[in-house]
Amino acid sequence: MKQAPTLSFDGSVVLITGASKGIGLACARAFARAGAAVAGVSRSRENLDAARRALQAEGLEMRVHAADLSDPAAAQAAVDWAERECGPIAVLVNSAGAARRYAPEQLGPEAFRQTMDAKYFSYMHIQDPVAKLMAGRGRGSIVNIVGQGGKSPGIFHIGGGAANAALMLATVGYAQAYAGRGVRVNAINPGMTQTHRVEEGLAVAAQASGRPRDEVLAEQVAGIPLGRLAQPEEIANVALFLASDLASYVTGAVIPMDGCASPSI
Repeated sequence: MKQAPTLSFDGSVVLITGASKGIGLACARAFARAGAAVAGVSRSRENLDAARRALQAEGLEMRVHAADLSDPAAAQAAVDWAERECGPIAVLVNSAGAARRYAPEQLGPEAFRQTMDAKYFSYMHIQDPVAKLMAGRGRGSIVNIVGQGGKSPGIFHIGGGAANAALMLATVGYAQAYAGRGVRVNAINPGMTQTHRVEEGLAVAAQASGRPRDEVLAEQVAGIPLGRLAQPEEIANVALFLASDLASYVTGAVIPMDGCASPSI
């Protein structure tokens, strides 16, 4: 009898970008608990070491490598490190890259370049070589943590939202291109999630509007039917499902996780 699919990863190598904090760290924790050999990448070695120690305190392991993924050579080196030190990459979770938020009057060529480098290119520089490696082996899963801002324009997130929209298209495009070679590619679009990114957005909105931070937050939470922010662990749980064999017929999906703040069919 064929074994039923599970959420267990049993030593499979899971490469997670942005693994030092927020949603990326929550994903590292979730996959490690599921038995994966987690390889974590982020720009800051200091933050990575702190994340590794935090996981060790919970009896979990993560190997780490510092790299700025907006640099294609550094991204390729990170892939090479993971394959050499950990083994064939079975799952890639892209959670790196934080496009700054800008008030409209601050936008310009530099701001647009920063947002695309920070988010779109940081994902694509690592997604492309990993997808090709997986295709050569006939199996693999990629989960991109993108952002609902790519579907719901916000005046303080025009550059970052454009990067998110491009990533959604690239996610579905790669899913279609590599489906016949055993590689699944999906995306999650978190809305407001309890991370440092929320605080950054609140600071920009508060400064632009001249209102207190708590007032801006209350207004934004009031627009979420679930009545609260998401927790990073909730995003990680969906990433775990999408990467697992339980989702073996799911590819090219873009899943909103914003508490129904932007309902659509």
